[in-house]
Amino acid sequence: MSLECPRITVVDDDLVTCELLCEVFSQEGFSTSFAQSGEAALAALAFSCPDVLVSDIRMKTGIDGLGLLERVRREYPTTPVVLITAFGSIDTAIRAVKEGAFDYISKPFDISALVATVRRALNTRTPEAPRAQEDDAADLAGHIVGRSVAMLEVFKMVARVADAQTAVLITGESGTGKELIARAIHMHGVRHMRPFVAVNCGALTETLLESELFGHVKGSFTGAVASRRGIFERAGEGTVFLDEISEMSAALQVKLLRVLQEREVLPVGGSETIPARARVIAASNTDLEQLAQSGGLRRDLLYRLNVINIQLPPLRARSEDLPLLTTHFLRKHMREGSTPPVLTESARRILAAYSWPGNVRELENTMERAITLSQGGIITEDDLPPQVRLTTQKKTADRVADSSVDVLFGGMPTLGEVERRYMLHVLDAVGGNRKQAARILGINRRTLYRMAARMHLPR
Repeated sequence: MSLECPRITVVDDDLVTCELLCEVFSQEGFSTSFAQSGEAALAALAFSCPDVLVSDIRMKTGIDGLGLLERVRREYPTTPVVLITAFGSIDTAIRAVKEGAFDYISKPFDISALVATVRRALNTRTPEAPRAQEDDAADLAGHIVGRSVAMLEVFKMVARVADAQTAVLITGESGTGKELIARAIHMHGVRHMRPFVAVNCGALTETLLESELFGHVKGSFTGAVASRRGIFERAGEGTVFLDEISEMSAALQVKLLRVLQEREVLPVGGSETIPARARVIAASNTDLEQLAQSGGLRRDLLYRLNVINIQLPPLRARSEDLPLLTTHFLRKHMREGSTPPVLTESARRILAAYSWPGNVRELENTMERAITLSQGGIITEDDLPPQVRLTTQKKTADRVADSSVDVLFGGMPTLGEVERRYMLHVLDAVGGNRKQAARILGINRRTLYRMAARMHLPR
């Protein structure tokens, strides 16, 4: 490899993108070339292998970016591959990482970040670069989607820890998809043919939870008319998912800690231990470090569970994923073969302005409701839940109230001119949506139209 002039090959079926990236890399002092298909890239590689290959994933050619990655890792294992995509899904990200991509970047990307990634790939390139792994990367039912930087980092972490035995702690607000991530870790790892057994620690009483976790023998307590296997025994060499781990009592925390340390389970009322070979993934929507400081969670148990932490961002922190998720849920809840309804512009604005305290789960419920109420294949703002509409309208009203008084009162206008300016101000704040403006003004739309005509406001 020439350190003075590294060679970068860009692969994309869009000529403008190829020329743009080649110009960017040339300005960085790299020697550049491009190919507009996976087939053309492989043909060029046969004559001259670049130091880094930068490829789009989705191309309208026979060999897409993932197919190209597979061939390059098999035939040119020392060449790092950086993949770019505008369609973020956990299956794609995991397949990219498992098949040996150096990194996985989402569009629209930051040019400086892409250049920095290519430089890192150049610095880590060695003749002994490992060959691609051949793990099966079957599609995951559930389809976790996202192309924000935060979610791509989550996808990459899932790929890295999927095959490990190490305990994982998934944290994040309620509704962010913690169990989906736990299932993704299980389904994309070596345990995917083994059981995935989940229990919500906050949904059961202490006695029932102890029995559910560790099992019990017949007659061990009132109502134990038969022996029952606990989830560690039922999971075997699969995965145990402990949701809302913070709700576990102090007594059960001690027993769980022993299971994690000794790798064996003692059923309630039993005298013989059972091997515990399952991997443990825990989840919580509370701050476990703060809970440990207050004594609500054993710190030694936290250390055992928090070997690897995956922090899921709230939906409000990854607003760029909102259109992708909205489309996904519209398709998910439509009958097979049916065309999903279309969102009006005002409905899209309301969705974008809402803070989504219930996160992805709330968005999915909102889309399911909207499909049910929609008519004529169109989802309007009236098909959205009241709390979504009203919260957005209140924000709009607050923006109107907080605006400069000069907009309304500059130049000491007449009362009629103040009224006209205020109406224009409200219409501008809601993007010309007269139905929403009428609600803010406290009048019906017919009155609004009459006033607008009298004041000669633009239609």
